[in-house]
Amino acid sequence: MHDRYSRQQLFHPIGQLGQQQLKHKHVLIVGAGALGSASAEALVRAGIGKVTLVDRDYVEWSNLQRQQLYTEQDALQKIPKVIAAKQRLQQINTEVTIDVHILDAHTELFTALLDDVDLIIDATDNFDIRFFLNDLAQKYRIPWVYGSCVGSYGATYTIVPGVTPCLHCLLSVVPNTGATCDTVGIISPTVQIVAAYQVAEVLKVLVGDIAALRKSYLTFDVWRNQHYEINVDSIRSDSCPSCGTNPSYPYLAYENQTKLDILCGRDAVQIRPPQPVHYDLQQLANQFRPYGEIQQNPYLLSCQTEDYRFVLFQDGRVVIHGVQDVQQAKSIYYRLLG
Repeated sequence: MHDRYSRQQLFHPIGQLGQQQLKHKHVLIVGAGALGSASAEALVRAGIGKVTLVDRDYVEWSNLQRQQLYTEQDALQKIPKVIAAKQRLQQINTEVTIDVHILDAHTELFTALLDDVDLIIDATDNFDIRFFLNDLAQKYRIPWVYGSCVGSYGATYTIVPGVTPCLHCLLSVVPNTGATCDTVGIISPTVQIVAAYQVAEVLKVLVGDIAALRKSYLTFDVWRNQHYEINVDSIRSDSCPSCGTNPSYPYLAYENQTKLDILCGRDAVQIRPPQPVHYDLQQLANQFRPYGEIQQNPYLLSCQTEDYRFVLFQDGRVVIHGVQDVQQAKSIYYRLLG
């Protein structure tokens, strides 16, 4: 194992000193889907000291086309992504500490995970969580790397609090198309390119080579052979509520955090209680059995009825598949859980 990182150490900007620095760094990855699993594997192979993975979802068949840490067995058993990811990552490198949390990033519990984190990787799929992360990163002065991909299009940007424009500044000039993987699809090369750019930026930060960071907002379309870099230095604003002179961090306010999400393209609604609730899954399995087919593992309970699928997580979150109407989802939720 002494030669494990030899090729990486031969790369002059990292070297032996940089490798020692990596060994003592902690990266938080928010989202364990396509981008999150690709970034996690790359960092674990690179010898990062600690990786913390946060994700609220479980493995489904549609994930296997591009989410490289997962297997058919994970999808069959509906294993939470972070649990399946940890099992795989530990097989890759036993020297790295892998910490995982089945958690919605909006919850107050998330802030406690920031202790000793050196950098955050955005591997999420919605802007509610990204704005939340942006405000947290600005408040606690933690660099983070934004990433998104859909179809053959990808984008990434590195945000250093106090130095670069933040996401709040950025999206005043960079439009959000509203397209998602569920509506227009995605190909795996798009994921791998975005993840590669993100991980490269992470390594630069962790070894202290800040001068090498890319200062532009990068976009590409791998199918149409297009590549653009947008200079965004001038958009940083002193009046920005997230990174300006007098920040208020608006997306950390409870009233600005989503409690109910329509999961676009998945024909599903997620309901999150105001406070975490820890259920006895075995008791609920017995309670729900008259409604339909039950599947259960230590992390969640799934009930398939004739009209919808009801998935309950230990922290009280519920995803109701087969509905898109919020009121219908609430009706099912209260009928089953009171």
